[in-house]
Amino acid sequence: MPFIPHTEEDVSAMLGAIGVARIEDLFDEIPPALKTGKLREVPDGLPEMAVARLMQERAAQDGFWFNFIGAGVYEHHIPAAVWQITTRGEFYTAYTPYQAEASQGTLQLIYEYQTMMTRLTGLDVSNASLYDGASALTEAVLMAVRSHKTSRRVLVPKSVHPIYRRVVDTTVKNQGIELVELDYDPATGKTVLPADPGSFAGLVIPQPNFFGVLEDVHAMTDWAHEKGALAIALVNPTTLAVLEAPGQWGGQNSQIVGADIAVGEGQPLGAPMASGGPYFGFMCCRQDFVRQMPGRLVGRTVDLDGKPGFTLTLQAREQHIRRSKATSNICTNQGLVVTAATQYMALLGPQGLAKVASNSHANTVALAEKLTAIPGVTRAFSSPFFHEVVLKLSDDMLKGTSAKNVLRALRAQGILGGLDISGWYPELGQAILVCVTETKTGADLDQYAQQMERILSKRREAPPCAYKS
Repeated sequence: MPFIPHTEEDVSAMLGAIGVARIEDLFDEIPPALKTGKLREVPDGLPEMAVARLMQERAAQDGFWFNFIGAGVYEHHIPAAVWQITTRGEFYTAYTPYQAEASQGTLQLIYEYQTMMTRLTGLDVSNASLYDGASALTEAVLMAVRSHKTSRRVLVPKSVHPIYRRVVDTTVKNQGIELVELDYDPATGKTVLPADPGSFAGLVIPQPNFFGVLEDVHAMTDWAHEKGALAIALVNPTTLAVLEAPGQWGGQNSQIVGADIAVGEGQPLGAPMASGGPYFGFMCCRQDFVRQMPGRLVGRTVDLDGKPGFTLTLQAREQHIRRSKATSNICTNQGLVVTAATQYMALLGPQGLAKVASNSHANTVALAEKLTAIPGVTRAFSSPFFHEVVLKLSDDMLKGTSAKNVLRALRAQGILGGLDISGWYPELGQAILVCVTETKTGADLDQYAQQMERILSKRREAPPCAYKS
């Protein structure tokens, strides 16, 4: 916790220097009727040692879990240096460069971040971040409609994260923009492209999709361009260390090579799970669409003496222009988390990022093989996957219970076994989405498989009516 060094004598000396008797006198312009008085529900202060003890006890109540849940938020190892550097005062207090007097250090770091993101995605331009992955996808949809100028329809696969789809719908449904849902093939989990889609402004291409399945991004990108629409890549940045970048998608049956816009959640790049945030959204695009891109862009220039420097080159945000003309009405970027992402990518480098991605994939393959060797557990889809896989639990095995109850039993053993997606995708039956990253060992995988087999064997031996969901 921060150390507050001021003694009573220090406080008295400071008050005397500014000519007031009490701290309360500094707020005498506030009418008494507006003041709350004593905060009766706030307990008295505690000594530092007692506060530390209390917080340790509360932290221990959370327990320790072997986490196999992903679904958009991923447990990766974060080198200690990342947040040690990020929380230095030079970065920690320089939140975001709204004004021209932003520090050169902050601007240079954002410039380096943009450079790294364009190299990851293979596109021309990156902004200085957005609020989160879901709002980044929303901004991409709006950007596609503005750029297309004719159609206000955007095709969104059902295999895009359900929460992302809800966020996009909430933002665009009252703006006359239609989201057309595309189904997935029940055998492969890949998106099925319609024979006659009509006019549309953009196609969202998730890679991997919510099921962890790898889509045929080249065919989907070319198909969108053949129809005169924009290709919007929705990607996990960790995958881009080993998979083809969005800027290289397509070009097989179209003269345009690459997706037009790439967005996603930046949390895998050095941000802890942290009970849901803060995270950040990233967005990159081709040069053709840079004037439609929301957010801020930092550029490199030289001063009158020829010395290099960094400056905001585009900042078309709602703080500076009318809301009706703004490219975005969300004013919050995530400068501090972007700082951590830049440190993370710089420390790991291309080889380190590739090792994280490869180990995560290998661990997921290994766990899927162990779990599908258990009677009644099967993969939902036959397609290749990255570091998430959907597993189905047969009704014969469950004996009237549910995937939710199986996950509850695993949790009692200290294992967060995955995400029950049966509510979002009832057509899959009792299905769980399982994720493994580089943080898991072979012993962790064995423990998960052993506990799953034990739990399911009990249900296999139980009477049909013994368990209810």
